[in-house]
Amino acid sequence: MEKIESALYLIPVTLGETSYERALPEYNRSIIRGIKNFIVENKRSAIRFLKLADKDIDIDSLSFVELNEHTELKNIAHHLDPLIKQKLPMGVISEAGCPAVADPGAAVVEIAQKKNLKVIPLVGPSSMIMAVMCSGFNGQSFAFNGYLPVKPNERAGKLRQLENRAQNEKQTQLFIEAPYRNLKMMETILSVCRKDTLVCVAAGLTTEQEYVHTHTVAEWKEIQEIPINKVPAIFLIYR
Repeated sequence: MEKIESALYLIPVTLGETSYERALPEYNRSIIRGIKNFIVENKRSAIRFLKLADKDIDIDSLSFVELNEHTELKNIAHHLDPLIKQKLPMGVISEAGCPAVADPGAAVVEIAQKKNLKVIPLVGPSSMIMAVMCSGFNGQSFAFNGYLPVKPNERAGKLRQLENRAQNEKQTQLFIEAPYRNLKMMETILSVCRKDTLVCVAAGLTTEQEYVHTHTVAEWKEIQEIPINKVPAIFLIYR
């Protein structure tokens, strides 16, 4: 096994059920094989991904620490001890897509930068960037807004705010929802936004369930079935 540089490697993973080769470069495999210490959002999904990347990988020889929404951030500096104290390469793995982008891994990357440690991002799929690419919307000015409020009135208000920003600033607005609430989100968008507002739904990117379409609100209302229930999706609105 080739020895790799001592650094914090940000390792993208697949966006859903798909082959490694369809979404990720071969070079990443060589990096993964050279790392024994991982910071992961979810240990089970990380192991599943590592097995996808290399079916012969010895999971028992690896060390995992979790960093997710339940982690006490004041304690995470020690997560980097193998890199700081032993100069061992480390990897950061999210549950899907690129680590540290709309992902808890950003917290440990911040610490690494403050400590002047080398951080190396690897190439891989970002659902946000891919959604902008295929939407037909403004790719020079766009904003990711994460999850919208859950309460109906607050959600409607936020949607109107994003719609106005898209209209006035010519800025593409992106947001997400829990996959099992995708259809409810779509229903809310169609009830709140203006009929000529453009909406793109980019779901199941790089998987067999991939569904990417852009229509006006009025056109979306004519579509009988939108196959995005329980499929990870990005929603985009534009003027």
